[in-house]
Amino acid sequence: MDSRWIREVVSTEDAPAAVGPYSQAVAVGPLVFVSMQLGLVPGTKDMAGDDITAQTVQAMENIASILEASSSSLDLIVKATVFLKDMGHFKDFNASYGGFFPESPPARAAVQVGALPLNALVGIDVIALRD
Repeated sequence: MDSRWIREVVSTEDAPAAVGPYSQAVAVGPLVFVSMQLGLVPGTKDMAGDDITAQTVQAMENIASILEASSSSLDLIVKATVFLKDMGHFKDFNASYGGFFPESPPARAAVQVGALPLNALVGIDVIALRD
């Protein structure tokens, strides 16, 4: 197999540890696939807050930490998938999320789901390029 396509598990203590049988992220070639991140404070099982804004900001900070550990960054995200517990939070979510992408935001899908792990209000996963 071409060495450019070796599967590399990415892990950092600066983001919450996996709460199941999955990796924080997996990098392959020029891409990194970040598992869904919740608004969990790293090193705890506690949400950053009870509102969509606090949880969105923390989820994005967790994603940023994982991307940094994989030689990537928020500005290299090409696709994000957002899972909202309540689509009624969409406006407030967008206000928080948009602050991380002042220019050229990535492609994105956003859907409402029946429930999220640990009763979170939002979960976000991304695919990004690596430097």
